[in-house]
Amino acid sequence: MPQTGKKFRAAIAKVDRNKRYTIADGFALLKETTATRATKFDQTVEVALNLGVDPKHADQMVRGAVVLPHGTGATVRVAVFAKGERATEAEGAGADVVGGDELAKRIEGGFLDFDTVIATPDMMGVVGRLGKVLGPRGLMPNPKVGTVTMDVAKAVRDAKGGKVEFRAEKAGIVHVKVGKASFTPEKLTENFNTLVDLVMKLKPATAKGVYLKGVAISATMSPGIKIDTNEILARHR
Repeated sequence: MPQTGKKFRAAIAKVDRNKRYTIADGFALLKETTATRATKFDQTVEVALNLGVDPKHADQMVRGAVVLPHGTGATVRVAVFAKGERATEAEGAGADVVGGDELAKRIEGGFLDFDTVIATPDMMGVVGRLGKVLGPRGLMPNPKVGTVTMDVAKAVRDAKGGKVEFRAEKAGIVHVKVGKASFTPEKLTENFNTLVDLVMKLKPATAKGVYLKGVAISATMSPGIKIDTNEILARHR
C-alpha cells in the first residue's frame, strides 16, 4: 500500500529524484527526511547496491560479511552449536543460547528466537538436518561468512558488535542494514564505506561491463536517495 501521508510527502519533497548525491550529502539528507517523517521507533537505514552480476552463475555470486565500525544499532540474538570448551567460550562471549542435539530439537520444535547461528565444524552434522528451517531464513552457518568456525568467541563478539552478512539477490541487488536513523551522518557514512569497500573488493573476475550500476540509501519510513557511484569508483581505481 503506497505511503501518501502528509509527512511522507514532505519527506519526498526534500529529495531530487533525478540527482545522484555525494555520500556525505546523501546521509545528511537522509537525516532530514527521517526528521520530517518522525516515527515512534528508530528507523533502520539500509543500503541497496545494484551490481552488474548474474548470481545464477556460481562464479558471479557476491557474498560476504563485514563488521561495521559503529554496529547496526540492533540487538542481535546469537545461537551457537558447540560442545565442551567451545560451548563454554561461546557462553562467555555472550551467546544467547548454546547447545548441540538438544538445541537442534528445540529448533525443529519451532524455537527461532535468534538472529544469527554459529557452529563449530564438528557440529555441522547436527546443524545440517536443520537446513529446511534455517536455510530459507538465511540462518544456515557458512564458513564463507565466518559462522562456521572454531573461534566461536570471536564470531559471537563480531555478531553482537555489528557484523552484517550480505548476498546478491537474483537481480544482482545487495540489501544491507547499515545503522539507525538516530546515528550521526558521519557514523552512517563510515559504516557505508566499510560495506561498499568490501563489496568492491569482491567483484567476480567473470563479471563483465559495469560492476557497480547504482546505489541508493533509505530508512524504513523514508524515501530512497540515490548516491553518485563516481565517488565510490574513484576510490577503487
